[in-house]
Amino acid sequence: MTSIIFREGDKPHAQKLRYGAAAAAVLLSWFALYRWAEPASSLIVFELLGLSPASRTGAALQFFLYDSTKILLLLVLMIYLISLLRAGLNPDRVRAILAGRSRLPGYGLGALFGAITPFCSCSSVPLFIGFTAGGIPFGITMAFLITSPVINEVAVVLLWELLGWKLTLLYVATGLLIGILGGLFVDAIHAGRWLQPFLLQSFDADASGQAVHGNPSLGLQARHAFALSETRDILRRVAKWVFIGVGAAAFIHGWVPEGWLLEHFSSDRLWSVPAAVLVGLPLYTNVTGIVPVMENLLLKGLPLGTTLAFCISGVAASLPELIMLRQVMTDRLIAVFLGFLLVAITAAGWLLNLLAPMLK
Repeated sequence: MTSIIFREGDKPHAQKLRYGAAAAAVLLSWFALYRWAEPASSLIVFELLGLSPASRTGAALQFFLYDSTKILLLLVLMIYLISLLRAGLNPDRVRAILAGRSRLPGYGLGALFGAITPFCSCSSVPLFIGFTAGGIPFGITMAFLITSPVINEVAVVLLWELLGWKLTLLYVATGLLIGILGGLFVDAIHAGRWLQPFLLQSFDADASGQAVHGNPSLGLQARHAFALSETRDILRRVAKWVFIGVGAAAFIHGWVPEGWLLEHFSSDRLWSVPAAVLVGLPLYTNVTGIVPVMENLLLKGLPLGTTLAFCISGVAASLPELIMLRQVMTDRLIAVFLGFLLVAITAAGWLLNLLAPMLK
């Protein structure tokens, strides 16, 4: 495809026209595949294989086909686009914009960017990898990673309609605060040193000025070639972990009994909040899907703080996300990430349980 778009001897204008036409065709194909991933997975599982949507096996298999396809499509698109931008942008200027003179505005920008991106925990990993590999300060990328799956505009609308403005603002503020505090914490303990070696080498290359990316003088063909190379390299690293992680999540999705949380966590005892967080962390869902669950749990009598703690933990991290992050984080860094989420979300849950009577 590269040889068709970029022909030797062509003028830059002709190259840009052909590249634009090819990019438009590829994007249309990508959106069609993304749009039909869910109905196609349902067709295969429920029509061709004859499994019932109500069966655990059918629900788990449909979940696996849909989410693995969706995540791989997002990986390809996001890694390519970010790599294309990296090849033509000055990384020092991007870091300066995000970090500023004070890191706190940078953490806020990272958290806000996460809030406006409609990604689940797994789907935010490609952007996190791209930002980290591009040399963006680690605390800012961590603020994005934490906040992105927790908040999005669709969830805000649903929360506003189902639960009212007070709980909506409370949920958004809690998610943003946890993301910002996460960025502050990992930078305070210099957790970026526990990234995998290939990402640390990327930082070193940026510092020495020897990186391939960040050269505004590169032509379109060179940036395209770099983006393709980066996409292939990262996909080789993480593709198998996508299938393993989503497979584990599909098993959880299809086999966790309904009503289990209400049976075990309907009290307001102190242990119920960290227990709900521990149950929620391995689950795999997105914030849009968790909103009706949140409403149902509150209506059934689960305390406000316990409910929000479970729901935030369920979308802030997941088993497949951790499996994919293992390709860019060491075990120590993953333990720090999970430990922070456990402590921060538990503290938020306890606080909200104390404040709940004031919100009625």
